[in-house]
Formats: sequence, C-alpha cells, structure tokens
Amino acid sequence: MLKVNDLKVNYGGIEAVKGISFEVPEKSIVTLIGANGAGKSTTLRTISGLVKPKSGTITFMGEDITGRDPEFIVKKGITMVPEGRRIFPDLTVLENLKIGAYLRKDDLSEDLKKVFDLFPRLKERSWQLGGTLSGGEQQMLAVGRALMSRPKLLMMDEPSLGLAPLVVRNIFEIIREINKQGVTILLIEQNANMALKTADIGYVMETGRITLTGTGEELLANEGVKAAYLGT
Repeated sequence: MLKVNDLKVNYGGIEAVKGISFEVPEKSIVTLIGANGAGKSTTLRTISGLVKPKSGTITFMGEDITGRDPEFIVKKGITMVPEGRRIFPDLTVLENLKIGAYLRKDDLSEDLKKVFDLFPRLKERSWQLGGTLSGGEQQMLAVGRALMSRPKLLMMDEPSLGLAPLVVRNIFEIIREINKQGVTILLIEQNANMALKTADIGYVMETGRITLTGTGEELLANEGVKAAYLGT
C-alpha cells in the first residue's frame, strides 16, 4: 500500500533521515521503533506532506505522492494522529470529531456512530470541552478525529506517550480493533515491547537509518533489540 524508497530529509539544517526504504502492506500493522532523534517522526511528517523531502520517493497505492501538500495526502486516504494529541481544547468532543471530517461533504452520522462504538467514553462526553478530558480520553479523541476522514492508512505518532499502563493497554487493543476493521496502520512508538507485540512488521531506526527489520516476533526475540529497547 505504501512504499518509501531511499528517502532523505533535512530538518532544521540536519540530515534527519538518511536514505531509508520500507513498505507497509495493505491491512497490516507496521511499526517504526527507535530512540528519540532517530528520525521516526520526521518520516511520518514527510509522508503526510508537512515536511518536504530532499530526495527519494513515497508511493501510495501505486501513485507517487512525494512532496504533495497535506490536504492532497488526506484526500488520498492517509491520516496522522500527531504526537501530543493536538486536540482543540476549547471545542467540544463532537466539534473536534467533526473537524476530522472537514474535507468531507457527506453525512457524518454513520462515522460518528462507529467512533462512539469504538470509544463509548467519548459518546458520554460528547458535549464536554476537549481540554477537560483526561490524557487517555484526549488520545481516544485524537484517534477518533483521524478516523472521521475515513483513512485507508492511519499513521500514529507515539500514541502511548504520557499515559498510564492500563490506558496504554486499552489504546493498543483499540489499534488492533481498528486494523481488524480494515484500516492499515503505521505506528511510531517508544514503548517497543507493546509496539512489536502488536505489529506484523517492525523496522528499527537509528540516527536516520533503518538498521533492522523483521516480524514483530522476530524483533522481540532479537538480542540487540532486547538490550537497546526492551530493557532486558
């Protein structure tokens, strides 16, 4: 579904991504793991059109989307849940969700029902201001908002960041459920253990390069990955 080939990205005068190549098969969960500063977020921001690459290509469903603007990318079916959630604190839950569908002109009721089925707590709090929600609820809202654009590929940047362990488990259960419903997922996550247990395919990024690839199970069993990212 998504193919990144020899992607190089300069970010703030630094070569943040140094010629990486990877693929995201349709209906799979793929994760990029690595330390802070490895280039993971820059990669997602480049795919989503927020950052322009220095060179390389990004192909989505057979079409070259390299360097296209974010609105074009969203229309094609790629949506990102950003790091830090970035909800609108002064808007209600319902208003936040509707903003996720700002490019759509059709009826939203069916999609709102799907989001509320996935996140019953958001339904209970639909008229509450986003800024008054807990961290876990805000993450649910950020995911729900992204789903309102009906993405084919959902990219998630650190969905577990700053959340309690019980909430993290819940978020990863929801990620699996979204994938079961037919949405392909590209996941960036510092919680390597949870990410690799969830993902079909994993890539390890270090200082702008992909240094290892394998199934989630293979990387969980890799001694280097265990030492560097799993604390064992």
